[in-house]
Amino acid sequence: MNVLMEIWQYILVFLMGSVPWIEIAAVIPISIVAGLNPFFVALMAFLGNLSTVYLLVIFFDKFQQWRSRRKNGQEQKSKRQTRAINIWNKYGLPGLSLLGPLLIGSHIAVFIGLVFGAKKHVTLLWMTISLVIWTVIITLLSVFGIDLIQSIR
Repeated sequence: MNVLMEIWQYILVFLMGSVPWIEIAAVIPISIVAGLNPFFVALMAFLGNLSTVYLLVIFFDKFQQWRSRRKNGQEQKSKRQTRAINIWNKYGLPGLSLLGPLLIGSHIAVFIGLVFGAKKHVTLLWMTISLVIWTVIITLLSVFGIDLIQSIR
């Protein structure tokens, strides 16, 4: 029964990593603080986030059609979208992909990149690289942050 509970916890990490705005930046530190194995947390959060990014890219055309019907052509830019556009104008797809997961979320970064005409395979490559980098950084900061706090006590 203990093994099933542990497996379930990592499935939850995968699912939470795939949710926009929660993603790796929140789920990794929370899961590590909860006592889960940092390697498996990082792996599952990364795979969860990457899976929904891939799905967004694969179904981008359908998503864009649905979104335009839903908005009835009246599109107001959110604060996150405005930030993404500014990043795109200044740094292009690499900058949007590398800064996006932390500043605006990986899903919005991918969407904005595709809206601006980035090729799907290039977008996936840059976002995969970005998510690997951020997963490693957030995991290391979480592990060493917990160790530092425990050593202070």
